[in-house]
Amino acid sequence: MTKYVEELIAIIRGNLSREELIDRLFDYHDNDIAEALELLTPEERKRLYSALGAERVAEIFAYLDDGDIYLKELSLKQQAKVISEMDSDDAVDILEEVDDDTKCKILGMLDKEASEDVRLLLSYDEDEIGSYMTTNFILIHNDLTVREAMRELVRQAGENDNISTIYVVDRQEQYYGAIELQDLIIAREHVELEDLISRSYPFVMDHEKISDCIEKIKDYAEDSIPVLLEDRSIGGIITAQDIVEVVDDEMGDDYAKLAGLTAEEDLNETTGESIRKRLPWLVILLFLGMVVSAVVGVFESVVAVLPIVMCFQSLILDMAGNVGTQSLAVTIRVLMDENLTTGQKVKLMFKEMKIGFFNGAILAVMALVFLGAYIHLFKGFTLGYSLMISACVGVSLVGAMVVSSLVGTLTPIFFKKVGVDPAVASGPLITTINDLVAIVVYYGLVAVVLIDIVHLV
Repeated sequence: MTKYVEELIAIIRGNLSREELIDRLFDYHDNDIAEALELLTPEERKRLYSALGAERVAEIFAYLDDGDIYLKELSLKQQAKVISEMDSDDAVDILEEVDDDTKCKILGMLDKEASEDVRLLLSYDEDEIGSYMTTNFILIHNDLTVREAMRELVRQAGENDNISTIYVVDRQEQYYGAIELQDLIIAREHVELEDLISRSYPFVMDHEKISDCIEKIKDYAEDSIPVLLEDRSIGGIITAQDIVEVVDDEMGDDYAKLAGLTAEEDLNETTGESIRKRLPWLVILLFLGMVVSAVVGVFESVVAVLPIVMCFQSLILDMAGNVGTQSLAVTIRVLMDENLTTGQKVKLMFKEMKIGFFNGAILAVMALVFLGAYIHLFKGFTLGYSLMISACVGVSLVGAMVVSSLVGTLTPIFFKKVGVDPAVASGPLITTINDLVAIVVYYGLVAVVLIDIVHLV
């Protein structure tokens, strides 16, 4: 709990008049007040809602992760007032968490403009960029003078606080470009508005998939980017704060996929739902694990003759798994580019194999020295015998890491080709596949080189 939150709780619980309370809370950020709400009793929160009014409560609710919980503490009429005062994207975030019956009642009580904005955002699928946009932005026409544009900016700024970029449409209401606030402020009256408009300002379409356009949004690094509807009019904008949220959600979703889940699990998800989500992948991995165990069984005679090689099995498996996972992550990220050519994919494959080879070579030298010393000093074998074992481990590392890099690259490319999400399909499989590869490389090398050729028994 921060110092500000402690101060806020003391102020709210003090015997202040409504005017004194509002005056004292004016100095605090809405995010701190939102954090303080969680530490108040329902009765204290209701008194606070009444004192602050719907507009300030709406600003505070925008910072709550579980705004629907606190919204229920208000009457239905008060809920509609708060939702009407919120930015459309924040309102949708809360409404998506309430039950359908309450949602319909609230939507029916909103004013016309707020209702249209909220219904528009609710119409998008959660993986479409339109679901993240806000209708809080400044919009002007391209045939205004600089003076008229400034007057329009001042008029709209009372209701819209995203003013760093002003968006421009033509008389057909189609997207025309954008103007930076600073350029408009310093422009002389005789300057043509056209000279201030950036016609090449980036935009996204409302039905674009988030995964398809997220890199473009990040690369432009603008405070906001317009979201266009099918008729080329501006439906809303996606702000820098929205972009951070989108990136965070996408990373969380990808992390869940790589773990073999279909989405990032929620704390409110039931145990049964979590079991049903995870179990199918675990069953697949069980049978793949049986295959790995069967392969290990094939090399049972190798372990019986040279039992010391068992000591380094986990080392080979771990390194192969780590390298495969690295290649997998890089490949999935690269595959986000839908325009990737076959030549670029082949280039990526050889690059990852080259990285695996050189990293493996460095680790092989380290394994030769340190494992050789360990076997000689602590296991009591001769220096030559120890170096032969450690050399075999080192060469196995190189082979396993090269092949694992190849598998980590080709697996997501294959799944992408057949129309399966590579993050979902590759994540649970890659470690087991790499275990199988590493086992074959390691014990196969021991059997062929140390036993059949060198006769190190």
